[in-house]
Amino acid sequence: MTIEKKGDIYISLGTKEAPKTTENFIKLVNQKFYDGILFHRVVAGFVAQAGDPQTKTKGATGEGIGNGGPGWTIKFENTPLKHEKYALGMARTQDPDSAGSQFYICLEPAHRLDGNYVVFGKVVSGMALVDKLAVGDKIVSARLIQDGRK
Repeated sequence: MTIEKKGDIYISLGTKEAPKTTENFIKLVNQKFYDGILFHRVVAGFVAQAGDPQTKTKGATGEGIGNGGPGWTIKFENTPLKHEKYALGMARTQDPDSAGSQFYICLEPAHRLDGNYVVFGKVVSGMALVDKLAVGDKIVSARLIQDGRK
């Protein structure tokens, strides 16, 4: 995942632990869904969140930002993966089966989310960049590579 003016974040996906969630994420990446999307939520010591397609046209802080998705939702998967620092998780509403396209990266361990939100990967390179993510940072492109890093 390339972040404008900052660099690359490489993510390893937990395809065995969260097959439905990773399949959904891969589908969105292959459709270039994330290209141009902004990080709309960054909470210091907690998470950096992106994946709302509305940010492409409304910016990172407009009305309704944080509610957008791809037009479908996926069922919750309870995985053994934990909310460690740099874990990749699927954002959702109060309904466990409401995840679609929004994801977050844990900036610190967030074990209170374990069992309630799906972790489906982890950052394996670009941690210093993750630590500096800010509201409004743009995902220039998200692509799959086959060396296990993204």
